[in-house]
Amino acid sequence: MGLSFDLGTPINTALFLYILYSVQRILFPPSTLPKTIPHEFQGGYSWKPRAHPPTVLFETYTQKTLEPFHGKDGGRILLAINGIVFDVTAGRNFYGPNGMYGNFAGRDASRGMAKQSFDMEMLTPIDQPLDKLEDLKSEEIENMKGWIEHFSNKYIICGKLVENDAV
Repeated sequence: MGLSFDLGTPINTALFLYILYSVQRILFPPSTLPKTIPHEFQGGYSWKPRAHPPTVLFETYTQKTLEPFHGKDGGRILLAINGIVFDVTAGRNFYGPNGMYGNFAGRDASRGMAKQSFDMEMLTPIDQPLDKLEDLKSEEIENMKGWIEHFSNKYIICGKLVENDAV
């Protein structure tokens, strides 16, 4: 029982011609140049982006130097959790002046994040030493670590927070 190929049937002839045409297009692609230059290359091709993304330097902040980054007047918004400073400007709706977490902007939010409280008394006054967080329960520390992980995956780490007299 051998299989034979019969060009006499119309389907076989059509398939054979299609295969020949496909092989010919692969081996001998059309060599005509397009009549017009694609619009994205009309000014010449450059691998450089149109604008350089803003650079972020890793800096050391104190509570006093962090405070101006509260996002008012459209400025940057930074906040710290357990000594790590995050640039949360991209989350302006949450951390901006009218945002749900706006009181954390420009501040050390460690205690508030740990206790899941957005009250103003969760914030250490900026002229006092950093909150050592020694009285936190283990589940509150886990809350804080969860926030750090969340922020690390979503926002840029742009610095560390140290005592006011350390800089």
